[in-house]
Amino acid sequence: MASTASETGAVEQPQPATLKKTALNATHRALKAKMVDFGGWDMPVEYPCPGGGLIAEHLAVRTGVGLFDVSHMGEIQFRGPGSLAAVQHITMNDASKLVDGQAHYSALLRPGGTFVDDILVHRLGVNDYLLVVNAGTKDKDYAWIRQQVGTWPGIHLSDYSSYYSQLALQGPRALETLAKLTKVDLAAIKNYWFTWGTVAGIPNVLIARTGYSGEDGFEVYVPSDEATTVKMWEALLEAGKEFGIRPCGLGARNTLRLEAGMSLYGHEISEEINVLEAGLNRWLKLDKGEFIGRDALLAVQAAGGPKRKVIGLEMVERGIARDGYPVLSVEGEAIGTITSGSPAPFLKTNIAMALVPAAVAESGADVLVDVRGNRVRARQVPIPFYKRPKK
Repeated sequence: MASTASETGAVEQPQPATLKKTALNATHRALKAKMVDFGGWDMPVEYPCPGGGLIAEHLAVRTGVGLFDVSHMGEIQFRGPGSLAAVQHITMNDASKLVDGQAHYSALLRPGGTFVDDILVHRLGVNDYLLVVNAGTKDKDYAWIRQQVGTWPGIHLSDYSSYYSQLALQGPRALETLAKLTKVDLAAIKNYWFTWGTVAGIPNVLIARTGYSGEDGFEVYVPSDEATTVKMWEALLEAGKEFGIRPCGLGARNTLRLEAGMSLYGHEISEEINVLEAGLNRWLKLDKGEFIGRDALLAVQAAGGPKRKVIGLEMVERGIARDGYPVLSVEGEAIGTITSGSPAPFLKTNIAMALVPAAVAESGADVLVDVRGNRVRARQVPIPFYKRPKK
């Protein structure tokens, strides 16, 4: 067990009774993490370690290894002979292509082709699928899934979110760190595959090679009791010491995913943005047969494609494009909105994603961003902004 704040002399921040807490909440507070309300969860945004903070955490993941508590994510399991048909009906990717131990990125869509949520689908076995959903939308997602397929024959739906703690180990030294704690052949786990094994003496750990940082990495799923979760957290931090491991908060998680051009629910994807506008065509399988949202997306294609598109921007002039800032043409006409924007610590520039008319996206023209009344020039650049070096 980790020391409590009172044992270390740290001053605890108030813990709002209305917020949900992961099994590591006391650990984060003992480390004096800055805590925020994130989708109803009391979560660390950054850790004031010596020389720490968001930038140090971001760079640790890009150059070494970082550890995130993502236990707030939701886990929904489908079991039974109707499971594959149900997953196919509610998701945009083709789950029939998955084999045991494989996962893929997908999304739950509304009839109009916009998003309920983006998710990961894991095939645990025949007629057995685990969907990992976003924390802030978990209850909504589960209710929506039950509404769509809850009465279908041959399906047993279970919300196992409270049963799992999920820790994300991300960075080029993630494999070396985790390898110290397990006999599992981690190199044999391909990207978007998973297996089970003993880690840090904890049996039956689900080890997935996925992530949300643009780097190599692993997620480990353990029972959500505090003793087991803290044991895993402390073992991973100890194993990663020689690689400069840092505990990382939601702030670095956001800047890392933005550099890597990964969409975020409520920003690049939402109930108002469809899959084609978001540019997630790679994971959209319109040829797999019927699924919710397919007809609307086929209609968009038949009409010549989406009228809006998400683009990447790099600020040419001094200024930071923040979420929600207006985007204008160079002539000063309002044309769109910043969906995500921040400094990029590794790239050492200011970047953003924006939703603009398709014609603007296709032209590649420079735009202006209204930064608190100042019109700051930005140029269009490809997404992702950052790609990890190939080995």
